[in-house]
Amino acid sequence: MPIIDILVNCPDIETADAISAALIEQRLVACANRYAPIQSSYRWQGKLEHEEEHPLLLKTRADLAQPVEDAIRALHPYEVPPIIRIHIDGANQDYIDWVYAETRAP
Repeated sequence: MPIIDILVNCPDIETADAISAALIEQRLVACANRYAPIQSSYRWQGKLEHEEEHPLLLKTRADLAQPVEDAIRALHPYEVPPIIRIHIDGANQDYIDWVYAETRAP
């Protein structure tokens, strides 16, 4: 019963909260954590950018990774949203059971 975390940076709190609410409502993720804003620096279309972003950590079962990514892409305003899958090497069984109970089968 593998689980994963999915990390995605959002341009603002409203986007992060909208993604969280939609994915929890659709039972694609069991939980979402919105972290304090960070300062991101990156090159986009040949220009160096510096923007505030809001990291969002989503907890789900591994077999829902693609539906979660598809839902993020549909809701995220970035042309290329940063969606990073983090495979969990180990977790307590009651937590894993909870993640499975709160998400739907793919």
